[in-house]
Amino acid sequence: MFSPKGCTQFADEIQAGVDEAGRGCLAGPVVAGAVILPPDFDLPGLTDSKKLSSRRRVVLAQAIKAQAVSWALGFSWPGEIDRINILQASLAAMARAVEALRVSPGLVLVDGNQRFPSSLPQKTVVGGDALHPCISAASILAKTFRDDLLLCMDQRYPGYGLAVHKGYGTKAHLDALRRLGPSPAHRVSFRGVGPTPREAQLWLPGI
Repeated sequence: MFSPKGCTQFADEIQAGVDEAGRGCLAGPVVAGAVILPPDFDLPGLTDSKKLSSRRRVVLAQAIKAQAVSWALGFSWPGEIDRINILQASLAAMARAVEALRVSPGLVLVDGNQRFPSSLPQKTVVGGDALHPCISAASILAKTFRDDLLLCMDQRYPGYGLAVHKGYGTKAHLDALRRLGPSPAHRVSFRGVGPTPREAQLWLPGI
């Protein structure tokens, strides 16, 4: 059971929760959410976004946006993910989300065990999206936005089933990659997307 004040007051500081969605996907950006909740925030059913149905996430996301003191999203797109690796890209997206908040928090609660690059005080919380409502809210906003974005990407890059699996490495997605090759939405550095090192060595121009 969440305490409504559990994420918004700590040593008289405003707290923000931050979490990401899409880290393990083969396509699309990694999206981070950052949320500051009011002291009297009370929203039953708030938990880790992965434990909620898509319909429930949408309902909760609307309520979070309506009641939050401030919320924001940050992104890292496939090109950056391939260039700096998924961990660093996820942390960069978190930093961008927190920087975009209209209110500067005195403390940021980060889901997981990695801090993102920022001068703001941070506390990492493993499993925080199921423990702290502000992190859970951030998780829900990141997940719902990313899912909607993958619906749009499915129309732009048809044939991969992005609207169904949201970019995760399902068998249908991997089969489509073998047939079609990667689209501009794909992370070519991820296994199953780009050619294996041996395949890359065997390819020669003009042969």
